[in-house]
Amino acid sequence: MKILGICSSPRLEGNTYYYLNTVLSEVEKLGAEIELIQLSGKNISGCRGCYGCVEAKKCVIEDDFQEVFDKIVKADGLLLASPVYHSCITPELKCVLDRTGFSGRWAKNEMKETKSSYEWKEGVLSGKVLAPITVARRAGQNFAFAEILLWAAGNDCIIVGNTYWNMGVAGKGGAFNAQDDEEGIGIMKRLAVNMVDVIRKLNK
Repeated sequence: MKILGICSSPRLEGNTYYYLNTVLSEVEKLGAEIELIQLSGKNISGCRGCYGCVEAKKCVIEDDFQEVFDKIVKADGLLLASPVYHSCITPELKCVLDRTGFSGRWAKNEMKETKSSYEWKEGVLSGKVLAPITVARRAGQNFAFAEILLWAAGNDCIIVGNTYWNMGVAGKGGAFNAQDDEEGIGIMKRLAVNMVDVIRKLNK
């Protein structure tokens, strides 16, 4: 069982990193292999809508996305973590999600004529167990959380539930203070249990 965490905060080892690392530490204790990728500092541009992936069966833009995409494909579980910027996920994560979803769909499907209907086959994300994590000082969580959920639902992922939404409250005045959010930390630990449990049940 391999679980990949993607931290999309531009700030290294900030609040978003703290919550994500809390989940990863717990799933590791439960026997999963873990990996954490930080998008900060990586060169990943947005999707150009060039449709080059239709023929190439992969994204044709050459940058750091390919390394991230390969790790996504190999993972059984995905934890997508983002701070909230004006009620949205970060541009860094949006670039990864757009390019992964688009090229991942065409990796296993063929484009049809305009008048033809699609019967989509599985994509590279099909069956991957996924959970979002969002972090805000006070508000805007729901929209950012929903962005990730909508992406997952449209890419054939299995979404893990929890006893509450996987949201952390931290960062007043720019502070790194996620460790003070006891309720949020408890939510993350419960998420770890649920993610491992779902993956194990699927693999029986």
